Amino acid sequence: MKTDINYLCKKLHVVVLFSALMLSVSAQDIETGDVDSRPVKNMFESIWLIDNQTVVVPYKGTFEFDIQHRFGIVSNGYEDLFGLYAPANIRLGFGYVPFERLMVGFGITKTNLTWDLNAKYAILQQSRTGGSPLSMSYFVNAAIDTRDKDFFTNPDVVETVDRVSYFHQVMFARKFTERFSLQIAGSLSHFNTVDAFENPQGEIVNRWNNDHLAISVSARYHIVSWVNLIASYDQPLTEHEVLDPQSNVAFGIELTSSSHQFQIFATNFYNITPQRNNVFNNNNFGDGDILLGFNITRLWSF
Repeated sequence: MKTDINYLCKKLHVVVLFSALMLSVSAQDIETGDVDSRPVKNMFESIWLIDNQTVVVPYKGTFEFDIQHRFGIVSNGYEDLFGLYAPANIRLGFGYVPFERLMVGFGITKTNLTWDLNAKYAILQQSRTGGSPLSMSYFVNAAIDTRDKDFFTNPDVVETVDRVSYFHQVMFARKFTERFSLQIAGSLSHFNTVDAFENPQGEIVNRWNNDHLAISVSARYHIVSWVNLIASYDQPLTEHEVLDPQSNVAFGIELTSSSHQFQIFATNFYNITPQRNNVFNNNNFGDGDILLGFNITRLWSF
């Protein structure tokens, strides 16, 4: 089933409204006559905000190690200690900033033994006064499912290219006050190969589309010097023949220092790899399909 254009238009108008709001706030800065083109400080504390990338690119020469962990669904209760002893998902990631505004990295996720290569570039950086009214970054990854071919539906014909997927995301963010920052992002997930089946009409159709569009909103509220409240929402836009991807609701708390960030949160995304989160999420937050998770980031400067 193809994406409903009218449905997309209704969702994407949020982007226009958000951009207009940030531009109007910028005009107030310019009217004061004060111009400070240096980027704002601490728009977000990490390259991650729960399950989503942020516009942040660390300083040149920064090496980063990430641990992303998702426990099981809490609704099983004491049976698996509210998901803490359920099968968990984890990603180990590594990143480096070789040039200002550019970060490159790689990682491996437990689900499907997925390796990913990724890059992020800060196209715009919000100025302290005047200058750019917002920050804009582009993130891309390429991921490969490295499980044994016997895990696939047609193992005898599986090629390397069939295992590969991609994720593209453009993020816009603004630090509105010293305490509050907001980001909105649009993403495209692409899978080289999709499963197919015969429908009741005898037609061979794909279970899901190769391409999937989604939109996300992320926010951070600063409480004290080392504590932030964080929240995000992800809305799928593409409709598929069989799959019915669920939206994601996530919120938590972030503890920070100069070289560490620790986030603990509730979410209904489990897969960690962004394209799999957006396309294959079956957990419905409203039905109680909630799991706990945490992200740990460690930074070194060289």
